[in-house]
Amino acid sequence: MSLQEQTLQKDCRKECVMESPADDYRIQSFDLDTQMLLKTALKDPSSVNLEKVSNVIVDQSLKDQLFSKEAGRICYTIVQAETQQNNGNVFRRSVLNRLQQEYKRREETRGRSRQEWMCYVSFICNVFNYLKVNNMPMVALVHPVYDCLIRLAQPDALMNEEEVDCLVVQLHRIGEQLEKVNAPRMDELFFLLRDGFLLQEGLTSMARLLLLEILEFRAGGWSLSGTAHKYYYSEIAD
Repeated sequence: MSLQEQTLQKDCRKECVMESPADDYRIQSFDLDTQMLLKTALKDPSSVNLEKVSNVIVDQSLKDQLFSKEAGRICYTIVQAETQQNNGNVFRRSVLNRLQQEYKRREETRGRSRQEWMCYVSFICNVFNYLKVNNMPMVALVHPVYDCLIRLAQPDALMNEEEVDCLVVQLHRIGEQLEKVNAPRMDELFFLLRDGFLLQEGLTSMARLLLLEILEFRAGGWSLSGTAHKYYYSEIAD
């Protein structure tokens, strides 16, 4: 699928994820044993090895971009089920441990595979979006998420259209939440994006369009007017 097609379908994908049936978590790509493991974890987490489950989810998220965008919802369901069953937090702790491990080697990952790096960013942002403590974002994820997004705003990443697209998608999804918990770091991120848009040479026209759109999106209070939305998405379609 082209970048333009991906961008046009972002809003649709978000709606489809939220409207999917409770049992539809894109686990059909796993072998049958793993599918059974995940289905059991979703309904009866105390009966399976939750550390193994967390590793399965993280490993798949790092190689499957579509799965990485939905994995947060799976994690949320398992966390809720474990809490209700025995007030446990084994699964959440295991997921956070793996996220921390991958975070520490993020630059190595990016150097080895841009695709795996973008999958990681999508996954950690998705987990941030879904997993809450007392209905508040998890503090432990705030700075790692910002660090990943700021890395995507560096000059070398802005030269890569797919990384710019990844950054813009995450900011559409969680930008408003992130700003509420740490506004100065959001300012830092948008200083980089503005400077990149205004000063950096060699950006593609699509990268510039995406940057302009996200700058206007935040300036509008994390929303676009109907006119602006029509303009940007008609430009992308062209």
